[in-house]
Amino acid sequence: MIARGLVSTSHPVLAHVIPMRRCNLACSYCNEYDHSSKPVPLETMYARLDRLAALGTTVITISGGEPLLHPDLDGIVARIRRRGAIAGLITNGYLLTADRVHRLNRAGLDHLQISIDNVTPDAVSKKSLKVLDKKLRILAAHAEFHVNINSVVGGGIGNPRDALAIGRRALELGFTSTVGIIHDAGGQLQPLGEEERAVYMAMRSMEKSGYAQFNYFQDNIAHGRENHWRCRAGARYLYVCEDGLVHYCSQQRGYPAKPLVDYTVEDIRREYRTEKTCAPRCTVACAHQVSYIDFWRGEQDLTPAALPDAQPEGLVRIR
Repeated sequence: MIARGLVSTSHPVLAHVIPMRRCNLACSYCNEYDHSSKPVPLETMYARLDRLAALGTTVITISGGEPLLHPDLDGIVARIRRRGAIAGLITNGYLLTADRVHRLNRAGLDHLQISIDNVTPDAVSKKSLKVLDKKLRILAAHAEFHVNINSVVGGGIGNPRDALAIGRRALELGFTSTVGIIHDAGGQLQPLGEEERAVYMAMRSMEKSGYAQFNYFQDNIAHGRENHWRCRAGARYLYVCEDGLVHYCSQQRGYPAKPLVDYTVEDIRREYRTEKTCAPRCTVACAHQVSYIDFWRGEQDLTPAALPDAQPEGLVRIR
């Protein structure tokens, strides 16, 4: 992925696609779901995935909402693989069964991430280790794809030390473990308290070196420091919503909001050169990690109108 990204800057490295906005949970910090949306039809998803492949996208990750609610998820995963891209999935894990994992194996899934917020459920989140440990054991027994468990600190998380228990359990089961920071409704920086920073740094020591190389962005965030970088959202990183529109990220929906079917290499080149005014205080890890590939090159000389400070009220998880 990185080698291909270094060769050319005119294709997306990572795209998030949303086939299902509906979710079976209602975490209080999240603004990325609803309770009523219907799944995007399979043929429509195929057309979007084919367009991403035509643009040269290296990794396509399925997100939501809760993508396991989509009745044709296996077909979506298989289409990504047939088009030569790496297939990822972000899920809350509630709907995983042994049969479901075997179906994802057959579809060719490469990578799955579950975000677990606490050890026991509370008013902020039901994505707890107590509830999901059975699902993790199913994954350990049956998954042929890579599994990462992401835990969080900050925001409304009641006990910061829960992240350590979650990370240790992930490693016990043979998974990788990462940590994120809850940010505000615009994807912007929320400095951590002293205990939260200590837990965050302890969690970082559990991460594989490949993750750690990219996360100095979040180290600054943990200490309340801005990052000065060139965000390549809309170019190297695309967020494609359920309506098929390309946005900078989940926290800046509405920019550029152009239909994927009409998105071209010229759009990629324009957004590659466009400065993002939200970048210094951004905490959206996917945008950071992808933009890191081009950090050393490609001055940005186009400045759009200032982006809004926030989306609808609430706290939102880092992706």
